[in-house]
Amino acid sequence: MSNQPYKAVNSEQNGASQPLLPQPQPVPVPWSEEEQENFSIRDWLNVVKRRSLVIVGVSVTVMVAVSINVLLSKPKIEYESNFFMLAEPVSNDSDVVTIVQEKNSNNSQLDYDSQILVLKSPEVMRNTLQKLRISYPDISYPSLIQSLTINRVGETKIIETKYRSNDPNEVTKVLELLSKDYLEYSQERRQTKLRQGIKFINDQLPSIQNRVDQIQQELQFFRQRYNFNDPESYGTSLDSQASSLASNKQNIDLQLTQLRDQLSLLQTEKGRKTVLNDASLYQQLLSQVTQLDTLIATESTLLQEENPRLKTLKEKRDSLLPVLLQEEKRFLNVRAAQLNTQIQALEVQGQEVTQIARQLEQQRKQVPILIRRYTEIQRKLQFANESLNRFLSTRETLQIQISQTELGWQLVQPPSQPKLVAGANRLRNLIIGLFGSIAAGLGVAILLEKTDNTYHSVLKLKKKVNFPLLGNVPFDNEVKAIQSRTTKSKFPQLKIFRSSLEDSGDTEDANVAIAQEYSSYSNDFLDALRFLYTNIQQIKPNAQVRSLVISSVMAGDGKSIVAFYLAQTATAMGFRVLLVDANLRQPMIHNLANLKNLWGLSSLLSTNLPVSEVIQKLPSMEQLSLITAGPAPDDPIKLLASDKMRQLMTDFQNDYDLVIYDAPHFFGLSDVSVISPHTDGVLVVVRISKTDASVIEQALDYLRILPLNILGVVSNS
Repeated sequence: MSNQPYKAVNSEQNGASQPLLPQPQPVPVPWSEEEQENFSIRDWLNVVKRRSLVIVGVSVTVMVAVSINVLLSKPKIEYESNFFMLAEPVSNDSDVVTIVQEKNSNNSQLDYDSQILVLKSPEVMRNTLQKLRISYPDISYPSLIQSLTINRVGETKIIETKYRSNDPNEVTKVLELLSKDYLEYSQERRQTKLRQGIKFINDQLPSIQNRVDQIQQELQFFRQRYNFNDPESYGTSLDSQASSLASNKQNIDLQLTQLRDQLSLLQTEKGRKTVLNDASLYQQLLSQVTQLDTLIATESTLLQEENPRLKTLKEKRDSLLPVLLQEEKRFLNVRAAQLNTQIQALEVQGQEVTQIARQLEQQRKQVPILIRRYTEIQRKLQFANESLNRFLSTRETLQIQISQTELGWQLVQPPSQPKLVAGANRLRNLIIGLFGSIAAGLGVAILLEKTDNTYHSVLKLKKKVNFPLLGNVPFDNEVKAIQSRTTKSKFPQLKIFRSSLEDSGDTEDANVAIAQEYSSYSNDFLDALRFLYTNIQQIKPNAQVRSLVISSVMAGDGKSIVAFYLAQTATAMGFRVLLVDANLRQPMIHNLANLKNLWGLSSLLSTNLPVSEVIQKLPSMEQLSLITAGPAPDDPIKLLASDKMRQLMTDFQNDYDLVIYDAPHFFGLSDVSVISPHTDGVLVVVRISKTDASVIEQALDYLRILPLNILGVVSNS
């Protein structure tokens, strides 16, 4: 497509005057993030505004019904009186001691809700009813309960009893009987409670005492079995014995090592000599042999070998040597035997010590188990003793309480003189009805709002859609009337612009009339159209939008009106604009422009009719060219998808500054998807408070699938 810049229409180019309105300048966005922050409050205000008729209608209807009911009902006069009872003693000194140990003076021990239900029970009310039926035979338990009110006064210990009736004597009689019966009931309940407490304790004491005896017997058997009083001291004693045995075992091992070393030493020559040093007989014999050797050596130097003295000495020495060897052998054997005997004795002693140590170690391993079991028995005994002592103490206290004067509930304030009260306050009921009717109206409005699946504000629409929201066109009363007629009537008769100069040839005067006619609309409406047109032109930073398709999600969303007035806005700004009604199914442009639809776009596509024959002008806006839809064809899609349609769209864009195609709604139809690829994009129109939100979401999801260029969304309200 061509991206040539827009050409303002001037007198030199086409004989028309200069643009009557200046180029649109960007205006502040009519919605902002600050408004979104207060959206919830504004939303409520909008709901009230939108549903004001519903709220007023429902409120008036409900209020009328309430007023009729209140005014037609007869006022009922009743009498009422009351009395107050102290249900619990103020001082904690007189509190009944219970088995429960939690005695907090700040917390009430009485369940007032349950107590009030008991006071209203048929069992407690039996005596009162019997006495009342003597004077009032028609009275019954349901009627008595219905007129009776029993409440706790705040967080105090006082119970208030009120009774209301149309007979003051009945009020006095009922309250006197109830106060008397309630005091008797509390006295009886208190005594019964004490006796039941003592009975319960007496029933429980034997089993608790037996439990204590069993635990004490279990503790005694446990101590006798393991022969100790305290498992911890028993464990300490075992540790001491184990330490002593370890020391003895160490000494025995040391002695065994020494004896084995001595025995090994006897096997060596040096060791034997060392041991023989302690043999006295052996040493004596050795000394004699040594002396004889010395004498023989001395005599051998002086005497011959044949000398009898020398021979005698040698014979004596030879006779001592066997004796010496025998003594040596004997002494060594004796010493070895002694060492073996000592070793065997020490080994036996070591085995005994080891055996004792093993037994002792087994006993030491049992000590933690014994301590745990002993502690458990002690704890059970302690709990049993505490329970026994608690029961005994409670029984003693309850016995003291029974022996003392019983104080039940106290009548703090006796029944007062019955006072006249209005059973039905009309003013109060009317005020209540007023607020109730308003609440009903608001409730119905909220219910309708919850079931209404449309967008009621631009902010909500902007938040939900993911496409740019280019503007919001506020339809004024005239445009709303146009939209209503175009959606309800097939051929509405409408004249958009009237000009007294439409038949005049004076172009300048005609343009002045155009400006006056165009400016007759509200400023908000014109500003919104200019703002929309400016945003459309700013979508492409480096190019201008030369052609666009205007469509909507559903029929009746105002797309044709937006297209028609957007074309007028661009024309009023001095541009050459062509508005093509591409809605070959239900065309609307010719109705809006009050033009004939004898031929149009369908004629161009199905015949060889020249374009100049189908282009029409508004009588009051000659610069705006229009091509109506023409006769309805059998197959609109075939014509719109033809090559001739594509060629026409190219020619239109080359000949005009802006070409606007009014296409049918795209949800469920494929007309938009056929013609939009040959334009700069699609502008989607959504009508506030009409277009279904779910349909919008489905349609936008559908658009994301199609290869369409969605320029943005414009809302109308």
